[in-house]
Amino acid sequence: MSAPTALRTARRRYLTVSFLCWLPVGLTIAPLVLLLGERGITLAGVAGLVAAYSLTAAALELPTGGLSDVLGRRPVLAAAGLLSLVALTLQALGTAVWLLALGAVLKGAARALFSGPAESWYVDTVQAISGPDAELRTGLARGSSAASAALALGTLLGGVLPWLLGSRFGLDLGAATAGLVLPLSVPLLLGAAVEIAVVGYVLTALPEPARPPVTVRDVLRGVPATVLDGLRLGGRDVLLRRVLLSAGAAGAALAAVELLAPGRSAALTGRPESGAVLLAGLACAGFVCSGVGSQLAPTVARLAGSGERAVLASLGTGAVGLLLLAITVPYAGPAALLLAATGYGLLYLGLGAAGPNESDLLHRRVTEAGRATALSVQSLALQLTGAAAGLTAGALPAGPLPWLLGGAALLAGALLWSGRRKPAPTTVPTAQLSRRSRTSAGPAGRSRPS
Repeated sequence: MSAPTALRTARRRYLTVSFLCWLPVGLTIAPLVLLLGERGITLAGVAGLVAAYSLTAAALELPTGGLSDVLGRRPVLAAAGLLSLVALTLQALGTAVWLLALGAVLKGAARALFSGPAESWYVDTVQAISGPDAELRTGLARGSSAASAALALGTLLGGVLPWLLGSRFGLDLGAATAGLVLPLSVPLLLGAAVEIAVVGYVLTALPEPARPPVTVRDVLRGVPATVLDGLRLGGRDVLLRRVLLSAGAAGAALAAVELLAPGRSAALTGRPESGAVLLAGLACAGFVCSGVGSQLAPTVARLAGSGERAVLASLGTGAVGLLLLAITVPYAGPAALLLAATGYGLLYLGLGAAGPNESDLLHRRVTEAGRATALSVQSLALQLTGAAAGLTAGALPAGPLPWLLGGAALLAGALLWSGRRKPAPTTVPTAQLSRRSRTSAGPAGRSRPS
């Protein structure tokens, strides 16, 4: 297979797995909080479940990233799909708090396993074909756009399906299942079905080089060494520290929006099902804006003069959008709704444009031996900050203040990129990490598309 054909194949497979992995997430966005409310969970209880999810993901981020660097990308992605399948089923059908909490914990574990391996597989493959200086930003931007498209489609379906089923058929559905399956449960069950396709695609379409047999003892030796090296990333490099802190700022902004937007939508429409439709439309538009922002990321970097300045401009745009959402909370007129919708779009446009530029900067600072771990550190920052921001926003009085919290965090993340930085080497030294990983699991090798 020629190099251009191999690159196109790798990109197509990366876009497909990105779409499939994020589609179940999109299906849960509109109905999940409303479904929990129908099960009798208060807003504070919802915040607690979200925190259980976020804290589980945070606790497992680095170990699972190290696991991917030691065992390989494909088995970790398949395990993520299986755990997500169980988690979505529990959340769709669970009526007891402990079942819902278990679903949140398993979903957090799946999130930790999912963060990093697919992107690492793509970067490994491209660099194996074209060398360490291969162009990455365009493929990463398109992968981010594919994820945004999946989120947009999933969110739209997740909001419309409960509304369509919320008629007499929906009532019969609940009666026939003793309240186990509600109209709001159906999108989650559909997401569980998609996870089966995810596992099948990952196992058949993402080739990796053969690795030496790895025992449990090898993993127990190799993963902690990889994790420790990941924890040192931010301390070694100013630019990587900014990437990690920016991820935390984005996590705070997203946590505020995801917690507060469902209740605001239901209050505007008067019913949970119709509120899910409104939220689905807004979220779908937001993810479309995120996809557009991702596609524009290379252009923004070119116009701004560097990836660092592109991140500054993008996060600043997102912060302006979230502040617009905050100041329109007390109002309900057409002008206020228009401003709120504009703010929502700006938030996701800015986050979409920032992501690929941050990823490009990160991948040029780390080597293959610690790539998934570095992405897990980035996700860890997002999850920890998101959990803290979600709990704080849930405890604050209703009004603009919880929204302002997310806006202030994102503005602080943007300002991190306004200062000068000293020149640094192309990649962060990872010799110690590479030596430990290869001692325990053999050479990582290079991935090539079939």
